[in-house]
Amino acid sequence: MRKIILNLAISLDGYIADLNGGFDWIKGDGDVKCNTEKSFDFLAFMDNVDTVVMGAKAYEDCGIRDVMNYESKRFIVATSRVLTGEKQVEFVNGDICGHVQLLQEQAGKDIWLFGGAGLTDAFIKKNIIDEYIIGIIPILLGSGRRLFLDDNPTIELHLDECTVQEGITILKYTRRN
Repeated sequence: MRKIILNLAISLDGYIADLNGGFDWIKGDGDVKCNTEKSFDFLAFMDNVDTVVMGAKAYEDCGIRDVMNYESKRFIVATSRVLTGEKQVEFVNGDICGHVQLLQEQAGKDIWLFGGAGLTDAFIKKNIIDEYIIGIIPILLGSGRRLFLDDNPTIELHLDECTVQEGITILKYTRRN
């Protein structure tokens, strides 16, 4: 079965974007002395994904062109509004979790939860995310859009991998069943 993978970068204080939706702060500190021998292979991650799920705000903030190899991906945008987009973009109004779970049962590669918090919150509350890949950026933003909203269930995770590249710590967790 295809995995639902939440892969996002956050500031050390838990934000995925600044107040304006910007993410130009997502970069390392340039210092390699703490780098791990192994590094997170984003290209391999992208090769194993064929569907990208995002909320309307994330779609409006960055669109699909910011996603590597976007031409070969299917995009699903959760929205309560009428939006228009490119041919590989499907807009879903309603039960986004149920929609993605149906896709999960179909043949294909993994499904990437791109963001934002409103979208990922529904998946967290239903505890249907298979992997959490969180890149912690060495910055305190002080304010912005949070990754985790309130009133989440307790979800036990297992740390599968931890890498560091130029101050960015990437933690890869899977759900403990």
